[in-house]
Amino acid sequence: MSVTKVLSVGGSIVVPEKPDTAFLSEFVKMASDWVSKDSGRRLVLVVGGGAPARVYQEAYRNVSEKLGSTPDNNAADWIGVMATRINAQLVKAAFGSLCKNDVVYNPTENISFDGQILVASGWKPGFSSDNDAVLLAEKFNADTVVNLSNIEKVYTDDPRKNPDAKPLDEISWADFRKMVGDEWVPGKNVPFDPIASKKASEMKLTVICSAGKNIENTRAILDGKPYIGTTIR
Repeated sequence: MSVTKVLSVGGSIVVPEKPDTAFLSEFVKMASDWVSKDSGRRLVLVVGGGAPARVYQEAYRNVSEKLGSTPDNNAADWIGVMATRINAQLVKAAFGSLCKNDVVYNPTENISFDGQILVASGWKPGFSSDNDAVLLAEKFNADTVVNLSNIEKVYTDDPRKNPDAKPLDEISWADFRKMVGDEWVPGKNVPFDPIASKKASEMKLTVICSAGKNIENTRAILDGKPYIGTTIR
């Protein structure tokens, strides 16, 4: 029986400042081992922009200010999309023959998936890689998206600003969407982007937010075992 899981792999864990080769090596080994256990297992990995997106978007904003112009959100978002593409190419290359198809740029097109691993990047302005993960989950009939980032759980508020913020094991889509709002802004720092959250809620998709650097925990999620993270449904 075929099982497809979708992982939204945050750019902040792939390229926090520069490519984290130690993490990538462990992650690729774990994912390759998981799909190799059963020919029916498939993974779709959507890779975020990380440091390259932030650095280049900030450079664009600085240049705009120096020239006395107002930065354009659309232009900033395209810069972020291009950062996801180079990160995704790196991840695809690391998987070798397990990832036979080209990196997916547009999750709404007809997509060939001939191997056991498929890698996607960001798509276009107005959407984050989280949104692409939700669209790919819909396309490949996955009922869960695992959102891997640098936070272990979703909190009731930003713990860096509010010492009373509490970690959540589970939260409903209705309550989560009250927290993140409805608008996507390039570089916005939320556990799961608002546009993606709306779509996932409508699809009755389960999203699990967890710390991507914890490789064993990600393996536990893929295996359906107890894990550390926040489940949104």
